[in-house]
Amino acid sequence: MWQPPQRIPFIPAPGRIPTRVEAAASRLFSPLNFGPVQLSARTWVPAMVPWRADPDGNVTPAVVDWYARLAEGQPGCIVIEATGIRDVPSGPLLRVSHDRYIDGLRRVVDAIHRHSEGKTRAYIQLIDFLGVRRRPERGTYLERFLTVSEAHRAALGMEGASDDVVRRHLLTLDDAALEQLLNPRQWEALQKGARERVTDIELPHIRNLPVVLPELFARAAQRSRDAGFDGVELHYAHAYTMASFLSATNTRDDGYGGGRFERLRLPLEVFRAVREAVGADYPVGCRMLAEECIDGGSGLDDAVFFASGFARAGMDFLSFSRGGKFDDAKQPKVGEAVYPYTGVSGYECMPSYLSDANGPFGRNLAATALLRKALRDAGLMTPVVVAGGIHNFEQAEAALAAGVADIIGSARQSLADPGWWKKLREGRGETVRQCEYKNYCEGLDQKHKDVTCQLWDRVALDEPGLARSRDGKRRLVAPADW
Repeated sequence: MWQPPQRIPFIPAPGRIPTRVEAAASRLFSPLNFGPVQLSARTWVPAMVPWRADPDGNVTPAVVDWYARLAEGQPGCIVIEATGIRDVPSGPLLRVSHDRYIDGLRRVVDAIHRHSEGKTRAYIQLIDFLGVRRRPERGTYLERFLTVSEAHRAALGMEGASDDVVRRHLLTLDDAALEQLLNPRQWEALQKGARERVTDIELPHIRNLPVVLPELFARAAQRSRDAGFDGVELHYAHAYTMASFLSATNTRDDGYGGGRFERLRLPLEVFRAVREAVGADYPVGCRMLAEECIDGGSGLDDAVFFASGFARAGMDFLSFSRGGKFDDAKQPKVGEAVYPYTGVSGYECMPSYLSDANGPFGRNLAATALLRKALRDAGLMTPVVVAGGIHNFEQAEAALAAGVADIIGSARQSLADPGWWKKLREGRGETVRQCEYKNYCEGLDQKHKDVTCQLWDRVALDEPGLARSRDGKRRLVAPADW
């Protein structure tokens, strides 16, 4: 992952630890009631992908155990991982693309409710994503994947030559010559792997996204409600399909790209289809970007426009993140896929303890505060979730007191110590294990390995009946007494 050149080390701290009485009187542990969004506390575990589903996207015992352990901390809400809405292979990522997934997902919901003693709501994050290929071997790309065109022949002075003859010649060129010969997308496919974009409307399946996506999301949302989930979060953030429609880089000329109104069109159509499918009494919100953090990308003004549009349309909550784009991602190794959290925008999404003068903790607070203020100034009371490096009571309570947000999200700290919310509420904050923000978990996620925390994944490996990672070297949940 990219890191700021200053590389200033920051150490996470427990801050002021509340007594049990102080915690009970705090904003953080007060309930939130807004329409169908009914939370026992303003504590929220954002979606994290632990890569524990089976290869067909089914819930496994490891999936259930992961969410059961998080639920023991009794946050107000757990949003389960980005869950695919298409019935296509996607590795060990959960799917809700067919009725056959409902029973397995119901086990996850039941585990969250049971292990939280009914205090935690279970929401599900629904995602669509486009095709991304692994970075190919140079020879493989030139011999098999590159489409030889007349432009290539003309540039090489090889008019009339067969594809095979042209390919053999291309293999003799150095990278500088190839970069001059190939168009930008072909060069990118060679250097990083081919990647579909929402602007590839010459491809029928990309052109038809506005036709197919509302129904796909709506059916997935209905299955989610049938599985017992308490709400749905639409994934409109980071590098994926819906965020790409919102992005300033979306130049589609079919009414679904260009200006802000056009870029907002499909996300609103998806939401309306979902709302119709699940009803007005069911929580539906979205995860979206406060800022894309890429050259030529959407900024805070865009986010204000989009958030206001979603709130006016009737979304029940808005959860803000930042960055996490393919556009500035680092070149992957041959045989690996590009990962959208390795560039500057990726750092903004998941900053590490090595940072610039602004530090890694609460890096999204200022932007979220401005977004919430814009909503309130417009008379829109939609609850706002903020996340990003929040790891102690003092930070969280201060953000609520200052009107930055209505709900506090914390992913990595909840992974480091799944029971930390409950410990704080019970006045046991001194026993909380602090996340060190070294992004060990992010490195595992990048490789689609079982995501764990370096603080606990090699602790008490002799525990009877312990479930281990696929390589057998790490435990899959934090110790029970953690």
